Amino acid sequence: MPRAPRLAPDDRRSATRARAPLRRVSVPRRRRFRFLGYAVIAAIWGVLALAVMLLWFARDLPRPQAALDAARRPSLALEDRSGRVFATFGDIVGDPLRLTDVPAYLPAAAVAVEDRRFWHHPGVDPIGLARAVWVNLTSGRLVQGGSTITQQVAKNLFLTNARTFRRKVQELLLTLWLEHTFSKREILEIWLNRVYLGSGTWGVDAAARMYFGVSARRVTLWQAAMLAGLPRAPSRFNPRSDAAAAAARTREVLAAMASTGAITAEQARVAASQIAFAPAPVLATGWFADWVAEQAQSLAPENVDTRLRTTLDARLQAVAEARLTALLDGPGAAAGVTQGAVIALDAATGAVRAMVGGRDYRQSPFNRAVLARRQPGSAFKPFTWLAALEKGARPDDTVLDAPIRIGNWSPADFERQFLGEITIEEALAQSINTSAVRLLLQAGGPRVVAKLAARLGIADRLPNDASLALGTGEVGLLELAASYAAFCNGGSRVTPYGVEALRASPQPVVDPDLAAMMLRMMTAVVTRGTGRAAAVPGHLVAGKTGTTQDYRDAWFIGCIDGEIIGVWLGNDDNRPMKSVQGGSLPARLFHDIAVSR
Repeated sequence: MPRAPRLAPDDRRSATRARAPLRRVSVPRRRRFRFLGYAVIAAIWGVLALAVMLLWFARDLPRPQAALDAARRPSLALEDRSGRVFATFGDIVGDPLRLTDVPAYLPAAAVAVEDRRFWHHPGVDPIGLARAVWVNLTSGRLVQGGSTITQQVAKNLFLTNARTFRRKVQELLLTLWLEHTFSKREILEIWLNRVYLGSGTWGVDAAARMYFGVSARRVTLWQAAMLAGLPRAPSRFNPRSDAAAAAARTREVLAAMASTGAITAEQARVAASQIAFAPAPVLATGWFADWVAEQAQSLAPENVDTRLRTTLDARLQAVAEARLTALLDGPGAAAGVTQGAVIALDAATGAVRAMVGGRDYRQSPFNRAVLARRQPGSAFKPFTWLAALEKGARPDDTVLDAPIRIGNWSPADFERQFLGEITIEEALAQSINTSAVRLLLQAGGPRVVAKLAARLGIADRLPNDASLALGTGEVGLLELAASYAAFCNGGSRVTPYGVEALRASPQPVVDPDLAAMMLRMMTAVVTRGTGRAAAVPGHLVAGKTGTTQDYRDAWFIGCIDGEIIGVWLGNDDNRPMKSVQGGSLPARLFHDIAVSR
């Protein structure tokens, strides 16, 4: 067999170069392996970076198990005399309910309007989010939300409402934790029991009791739809805030339920025709509620829901509010009166039956009936007259109405005429200033009168000069009205209170015979004196008018059928009114409230 020819060295190099292309074919394969290695390393670093990022986002996450049992503010519910709740404070929570406890259409309504794919998605719903974005873009306004029920639970239970990327990542982590830890039914139950539904209510049971007076176990179809429609805007769709908006939202939810097959179109139509909200409470009880809530702090056990019976008479409260508003909108507006306050209390016990602290609580929650301090003018004179009686004077005794000067000060009456010698009773009936000063001096001076006023309940500091006889000290309407109780109940001081459990026993402070004399003279104020506008035919009315300098304040405090009604009219900026005296608009307001009780 012939042997292959031997190649020269140059020929071998040529052959090697000829075979070189065969070696270069493996280079791309090595590069692919190299790129794959880089990709694996990058993936490992990416996973590590993601883990670090997730750890950073999760470092201050709340412990979910603890948050599910998070403490809430205990609620305080205030009842009027009849047992009807008129105000609540804190968080109102009803009974914890399971899905089996409520009508099937209640959870169905929530799913239909809040998260249609709730039973199928893993906690986050990309389809629902995309649909919400499309609907909002095409409608030009926010119509649908993209959060699932699970996301809402995560946000409402564990997080704040801050709109940050960090919070959204935390919401996603908690959403996945919820979906892993609880079943869909349990998540929906958590939502139904913890969602905020307006008016301080948390959960469907509390809201059903607040808006319909029944447990969520017994809500009707349209009521369930209304509750399910509240979470998007609890204050806007709240029937107590806007019944029309609440009804429109309820119809939207019913339509959504029909479109998902939860109910039929006919059921939705019938339910929509049944929507009828009970009239929202019209009482502006905010002033009374705030006053009572402060008193109730000593009665409410810590971290326990409390329900307290108060002294409020809802009917009288409504009357006082309506009459004050009518006066301020009518004759008061013409006379330059922009504000007023009314107090009604039981003369025998001090129980406050009505309290109106101003024109509109929503515009100004400042309580002018309790917190404001104004000069009472002649409404302070009964204290001077009682001090004179305690020194031996009697209603039929006489006192001089004539010019009097004390230092550089000389009091005068609005009429600027003098009657000479008149009875003490007539001096009070006609509210004679010069006689008031003489009686103050006869009783022992301003210190004696101030001490007597304190004995009857005036806690404010009073001036130590003769002008006290004309009511130049500043007092509050509530304390002034309460101090009149001794004139009407036989001589006992009462402490005004608003919670039945805080009732204090009346304390005898005035001789009953002298109290009877004061009642007689204050009756004359109404029958033939400055307070004639307050008279109520068929009823004994006793009281006193009060007007301050330049008509800045006008008062009438009176007693009828064992009830004290106090009225103040004026302006917050102390601007003078147009000739408004205590015997005009305040006495008329007293009359209007008294006859409408």
